[in-house]
Amino acid sequence: MWILVLEIFIYVFQQQRHLFEKYQNPCSGAMGVITRKMTEGQSSLPRLPVPTLQETLKKYLKSVKPLVTDEEFRITEEIVNKFGAQNGLGEKLQSSLEERAKISENWLTDWWISTAYLDYRWPVVVWSSPGLVFPLQEFHTLDDQLNYASLVIAGALDYKIMVDEKTVPLDMMGKDPLDMSQYFKIFGTCRIPGVTRDSIAFHGQSDNPPTHIVVAHNNHFFKIDVYGKRRLPLNAGQIFSQLRNCVERSTHPGVPVGILTSQNRNAWGKNYKQLCKDKLNKASFEDIQRSIFLVCIDGPINKSSGCRANDAALQCIHGNGISGNAGNRWYDKTIQFIIGKKGEVGLTYEHSPAEGPPIANLMDHIVKYIGGSKQDYQLPAVELSKPKRLMFNIPSDMDYEIENSKSSLESLVQDLEMTCFTFTGFGKNYIKSQKLSPDSFIQMAIQLAFYRIHKEPGAQYESASTRKFLHGRTETIRSCSEESTHFAQKMLDPNANSTQKVMALKSAIEAHKKYALDAVNGRGVDRHLLGLKMIAIEQGMDIPKLFMDVSYLRSSHMRLSTSQVPAECEAFMCYGPLVPDGYGCCYNPRSDSIVFGTSALNSSPETHSTVFRKALEESLYDMRTVLIEDGLKAKL
Repeated sequence: MWILVLEIFIYVFQQQRHLFEKYQNPCSGAMGVITRKMTEGQSSLPRLPVPTLQETLKKYLKSVKPLVTDEEFRITEEIVNKFGAQNGLGEKLQSSLEERAKISENWLTDWWISTAYLDYRWPVVVWSSPGLVFPLQEFHTLDDQLNYASLVIAGALDYKIMVDEKTVPLDMMGKDPLDMSQYFKIFGTCRIPGVTRDSIAFHGQSDNPPTHIVVAHNNHFFKIDVYGKRRLPLNAGQIFSQLRNCVERSTHPGVPVGILTSQNRNAWGKNYKQLCKDKLNKASFEDIQRSIFLVCIDGPINKSSGCRANDAALQCIHGNGISGNAGNRWYDKTIQFIIGKKGEVGLTYEHSPAEGPPIANLMDHIVKYIGGSKQDYQLPAVELSKPKRLMFNIPSDMDYEIENSKSSLESLVQDLEMTCFTFTGFGKNYIKSQKLSPDSFIQMAIQLAFYRIHKEPGAQYESASTRKFLHGRTETIRSCSEESTHFAQKMLDPNANSTQKVMALKSAIEAHKKYALDAVNGRGVDRHLLGLKMIAIEQGMDIPKLFMDVSYLRSSHMRLSTSQVPAECEAFMCYGPLVPDGYGCCYNPRSDSIVFGTSALNSSPETHSTVFRKALEESLYDMRTVLIEDGLKAKL
């Protein structure tokens, strides 16, 4: 009888505590008083527009001009003019695209998911999945590591309650509400490999949502139910005990089955299909796929770069190969928290269900949760189950595939090099004090850094959110422009004075701001052109000549892959370059600093992230210097 009374007391206490925090406590799961509901206005979000053909072609020509020779541009103009001629091919494709838009909630969504992700056959490791590095910790003992992991799990479950109850604050862009559907796709989601095309399994919002997570340690996988009776989540102390149980039962390395998820997608799809013929394997795969998220309790870093931020970034992206922690992963899983032995912590996420902001917001919530005292008040759940080891039957012919996966991943590990750092010269506060856009300012610094190194402009991708529209994902901001090229040339011209340089800087920033505004309003170049191309393919046409032209190929070869992922804490997202001879550059602008995660490939003799860092810092300082000098002139 007393057990029943205790259970009822716990249940009532938890519910009352949750309601109190939901509306009163700014550090609670509800993040304070909610003024706009998470789903408010979602049903009335506008549909993604189809820009006019001539608008896009004019913008396209302007964007490619700095990247080609005069002769190449003349040929491109001819191709574009023919494509856009009255009653020409472009108008026919445009008409079909507009018809598709009339009957679709978002004319781009299915095409984008397929072309950008599910049809993409390179490994998701390095080439697709980003890492997100949390504020670094100091762990001295296993208990330190497991205690932090327990709080991460508890914080993530607390955030999941907010998602489930739709109390996550509504994201806004100015006065415009944003599409929130990605938040419902980050928990309980997994990419499923296919022989020629992958798929995505969403379990978090199903009629039978998962109640377990999966923990990886020493290449072993364990299923842990994280809810007790009446669906009350385990508190941090209970989670700690469950994690310790997993660690104690996996003291020796297991067969690195998870390494297969790092394969080329066709190879992994074929091997997955073969392994699923065994009922035990299939059941274990389903437990991983259905799990709310995965937690990797890692061993030591096998080779340090000498910089903890770099080490943490590499741990999050690829686990430092098979001699490190790469076998202690399931790269298909949407969210994998990485808990390093010495305090290198973060997550890696499979990109197809969501962009960076929902993931960064999850991280911010976890960091606040760990720093607060909420977990002290959470009473223990009752009726816990013991962690279940997930078992696999690996046939002997799969040993070759595992060894091949190790070798392929090791090549990626050896190739990727990263330089992660915090620029402390100034931050967004200084840039705003100059009445300039911080994002555009940083984008121009990246353009200047590339020009400084390579003596030419580089095609530059910046991700723009189109979440103002129903089911919106991204559009490309083409940051390389005639104005950015002129700015870089002026900055490196010893005969140009500070006034000329500042004028060029402001012109480049205004051009970037204009393109960015077009992009977030669904009027960029790249997604519209993709739509026209996909219409041609679906109608059985040859690929239009526009897409085979040197200008299209060169302007789409994004040697600079960049994005701003702001976070409240000193954290950063990181990823590999988009192309073999390019750079990755993600940044978190803070009040008085900017956190960067930059990358390049050793196989390219032209690029190195340490050189890029030097050029980027030099560019930022030079831009500040000319602003100061020009400001002093104005006062004289």
